[in-house]
Amino acid sequence: NDALEADPLLVKSVTAGLILGAADFTGQFIEKALKGEEAGDEGVDIARVARFAFFGLVLQAPWNHFYYLFLDGSLPPTEDPFTATTGIKVVIDQFIQAPVFTVLIFAFLGALEGKSLDAIKKQLDDDYVDTMFANWKLWVPATAVNIAFCPPVLRVLFLNCVFFFWSIFLSLKLNKDDEAA
Repeated sequence: NDALEADPLLVKSVTAGLILGAADFTGQFIEKALKGEEAGDEGVDIARVARFAFFGLVLQAPWNHFYYLFLDGSLPPTEDPFTATTGIKVVIDQFIQAPVFTVLIFAFLGALEGKSLDAIKKQLDDDYVDTMFANWKLWVPATAVNIAFCPPVLRVLFLNCVFFFWSIFLSLKLNKDDEAA
């Protein structure tokens, strides 16, 4: 807790990097299991794990750290979890912030993979709508819990934990074409 208070951005970023790297690692084992392959270290794409870890470290955690500072500064947290403020924050988060951040996820990870802008645009055209619907199934309730019940200092860390599962989904979704190639 002392480290979180002393350097919250660093703690959130390192935590996100570790969690998202672990999520992609897990996603790769799930891919192998779905294909009926043996799960072994020789088949792990370490560069892919590193891309997800780097994404958590330099984009996901910092984005959410500053986003929640802005959101809570604009609409201060309430003691009662069941208020209009909570509902408004969930709507802002999921229907303004999330669509923008999802485009950034596709672009950032695509760029790290060396994809062209046309390839990133095609992936957005192919997968964005499905990704957003899946996002809302997970993140609307998770965001409601986060805003209603988590102290502001722990919000990004809560997101990082939920992001473990979301990153497995993203890992599988964003890399499905790699498996077909």
